[in-house]
Amino acid sequence: MKKFKEHWEIQKNWQLIFPVLGLIILAYSAFKISYAFLKDQNIVYTIIAVFPVFYSLLRLTLYCFKKLEKKWILDYKWEMIRVFIVFAITGTSSVFVGRPIIKLIGITKENLNPILYWILFIIIGLIFYQILLVTFGWLFGQFKFFWEFEKKMLRRFGLKRFLD
Repeated sequence: MKKFKEHWEIQKNWQLIFPVLGLIILAYSAFKISYAFLKDQNIVYTIIAVFPVFYSLLRLTLYCFKKLEKKWILDYKWEMIRVFIVFAITGTSSVFVGRPIIKLIGITKENLNPILYWILFIIIGLIFYQILLVTFGWLFGQFKFFWEFEKKMLRRFGLKRFLD
């Protein structure tokens, strides 16, 4: 445990919540992926499939950490886990928020060209994603990081005038 804490630069025990929460989210994702591919099979096959999927996702996540560690400016390594959790929650939440909004407007796949529907769905989801990213970043104590990230993203969209 000492090596783990040193590697992730964890000074206080409460900071362990982020690696634990990250592993739980990763395990849930592995289950959802396995279930999506094997939903017609016995649940035992799905549970067996979770292990290699979890391992693959863990390897991919650690690879991403290694690459982004140099690019993202954070005080401690464990904060990377917190940032990844915020991205995961924000992506999922923007879909859950965007879906009812698009229905409230009266847009469905049946009354609109499917290509136009998906374009509008993505635009609405992207708008809520921007708002939720900063909100969840603030809730997880990473407002400064996500505000800078947001400003950079808006500049890339050509919306620099809104930042001044």
